[in-house]
Amino acid sequence: MIGYMQMPADFPYAGVYAKGRPQHSGFDAFRLKHPLMDYGKRAKIFSPFDALKGFSEAVASKEIQYENRRDLDDDTKEDLNRKLGILHRLTINGRASRENRPVITVTFFVPCDDPDNAAYGCRGQYLTVTGPCVRVGMRALQLEKRTIPFRDIAAIRGKMLPEIWEEDPRWEDEAL
Repeated sequence: MIGYMQMPADFPYAGVYAKGRPQHSGFDAFRLKHPLMDYGKRAKIFSPFDALKGFSEAVASKEIQYENRRDLDDDTKEDLNRKLGILHRLTINGRASRENRPVITVTFFVPCDDPDNAAYGCRGQYLTVTGPCVRVGMRALQLEKRTIPFRDIAAIRGKMLPEIWEEDPRWEDEAL
């Protein structure tokens, strides 16, 4: 046989090795106590497992690049204020909100919420979410699945109803 080593003469288990693999008949005592496992379940035995629960998530959270909150200039603040005013008119009540259903894209700042990260409390990241605007409140913009405080909003984009564009010609070429 090519590739096999010679068994040393003083090998303590030479007798067991010489017997070969155990042969079991269909219904002997061993087979009744230890029935064959089907291949689907047997494959599960060899599947990988997470020995350190949460370790991979902790490492991944350290790889997130956080940045400082950007300061908005006065023109951008004025622009956002105008857009929020238009959205407020479109969602003044539940009926208007359901009829108009303005779909917008909002870019906003989310502070780091991991207390073990060096960026906790001072830095964060900018996310962009698209969805129907449900309501514009006193301090926050409410999309279908998320409420965003005004202080965190960096940009709002979206197409509005034609009547709104006609009221203010400055909005014709720009995306809201």
